[in-house]
Amino acid sequence: MAYDVVIVGGGPAGLNAALYLGRGRKAVLLCDAGTPRNAAATHMHGFGSRDGIPPPEFRRISREQLQHYPNVEVRDTRVGSVEPHDGGFRVALGDGTTVDARRILLALGMVDVLPDIPGYRELWGTTVFQCPYCHGWEVQDQPFGVLATDPMFLDFASVVQGWSRDVTVFTHGTFPVPPEQRERLHHLGIGLEERKIRALHGKDGHLEAVELEDGTRVPRRVLFSAPPQRQPELVTKLGVALDEQGFVKVNPLGETSVPGISAAGDLTTRLQGAVMAASAGAVAGAMLNHGLLMEDADRRYTAATGKTPPARLKPH
Repeated sequence: MAYDVVIVGGGPAGLNAALYLGRGRKAVLLCDAGTPRNAAATHMHGFGSRDGIPPPEFRRISREQLQHYPNVEVRDTRVGSVEPHDGGFRVALGDGTTVDARRILLALGMVDVLPDIPGYRELWGTTVFQCPYCHGWEVQDQPFGVLATDPMFLDFASVVQGWSRDVTVFTHGTFPVPPEQRERLHHLGIGLEERKIRALHGKDGHLEAVELEDGTRVPRRVLFSAPPQRQPELVTKLGVALDEQGFVKVNPLGETSVPGISAAGDLTTRLQGAVMAASAGAVAGAMLNHGLLMEDADRRYTAATGKTPPARLKPH
């Protein structure tokens, strides 16, 4: 079967792109492997009209609304490969079928590489967080920790002081803290622990203490951490260009370095969050629709006149 666009990823970016493309009367296939990055989160915040909604409920409502558009199909399946085919792409799905598409939109997010610290994985998404805008309000004024495994994250400790003044930075012994940064943290009232972390201790998903290598336990109720991220295997196989931080490079239209492949959402930026991803999906969806419409118009013009379409006008 042939589609105008195959969207890889059923999170906020993919869902909103499907909505825009559906309303643009394009034949769309949205493929969702069912492994959302925010699977551990109980609620989603900062999204107007949906603040506090559980992520599965957000996806349910979004899918329900897509049912109004018979030209949009949703399948619970992963995408195994995407190969160039007949001016477009052939997509192999995890259910053993293949489909053709004129365009591809990558919206499958990033893969978080969680550190090998006992207790970290169990507390991830419940009291170990990445984003204070997503979770800070609910835990305001509690004892915070910041896991800073790179000097660039030292300044983040002063950012999270907007939600709690009781903040301790843990470097996990990964780098020497520059004297000027040490002085800055001291004068801001931010604690500093440079010993390695042995384990995180908690109960029922709630952090209670950070245990250091010598057995010292520092009472904390929240830990902010930005673990390393990598691109999904499918993205690396496609060979799209990445920036110096490992995110997919896109132009203002959401297009990647590979013609016909666009990308939106977390895999393109460190500014990650549901509302930002949904916005990027809307832009990418609209621009994909625009590009397809112009391509069809050029084809109709050539068929009617036998001429090459004139160059498109650019704004002054």
